[in-house]
Amino acid sequence: MNLTNTVSEQDVLDQAAGGDPIAFEHIVKKHQSMVFSLAYHFLHDRGVAEELAQEVFLSLYKNLASIKTAAHLVCWLRKVTGHRCLDQVRRQKLRPYISLDQAPEPAIEASFPDSMMTAALEQVIGELPEKQRAVLILRYQEDLDPLEIARTLDMPVNTVKSHLRRSLIALREKLAITAEKQNEQPGRTTRQTTKGGLEAGRAVCGLYCASAGAGAGEF
Repeated sequence: MNLTNTVSEQDVLDQAAGGDPIAFEHIVKKHQSMVFSLAYHFLHDRGVAEELAQEVFLSLYKNLASIKTAAHLVCWLRKVTGHRCLDQVRRQKLRPYISLDQAPEPAIEASFPDSMMTAALEQVIGELPEKQRAVLILRYQEDLDPLEIARTLDMPVNTVKSHLRRSLIALREKLAITAEKQNEQPGRTTRQTTKGGLEAGRAVCGLYCASAGAGAGEF
């Protein structure tokens, strides 16, 4: 089958479900960056993230008959990836971290371009409990609203909102502490450094917007 731009995503899905390997390959190439990025930002381990992504698409191949629409496909991939990330952390008791050389560059200009502030943000996200981290990534990387996150992670929407609120409070507090440290350095002003600590949501958005690419390639 020769896929062209005139073939709808629904047609590709139907053909993949019917056993067409080229159609399935098209689906993998279209969505592998999203799946890898979710796994990578949750686990902060490229090798583990690549293996997990492969497992997700193997599971997709086995469950193609249950995927009814292209929109359902995206929701299914996010849901399975999220749950597998949670399972991975629970199985191996990983302590996620990210080094500065692995850190993706923000897509938008952040309020705190300093490496100290960026490192502090990455560290505190990595130290969040796994469910809070999953909620935060889905909210700011995938731009899902609380109801969509609740459906993806199979948790009450009020719990999602609670996780978001607690996560942002923790981020603000950590960033405020880092801002105070920066303010002690020559050439810093209170206005310049404190502002970053008050914009945790925008900060996380800036961190994740670009990083869907975080070096993701074919696996």
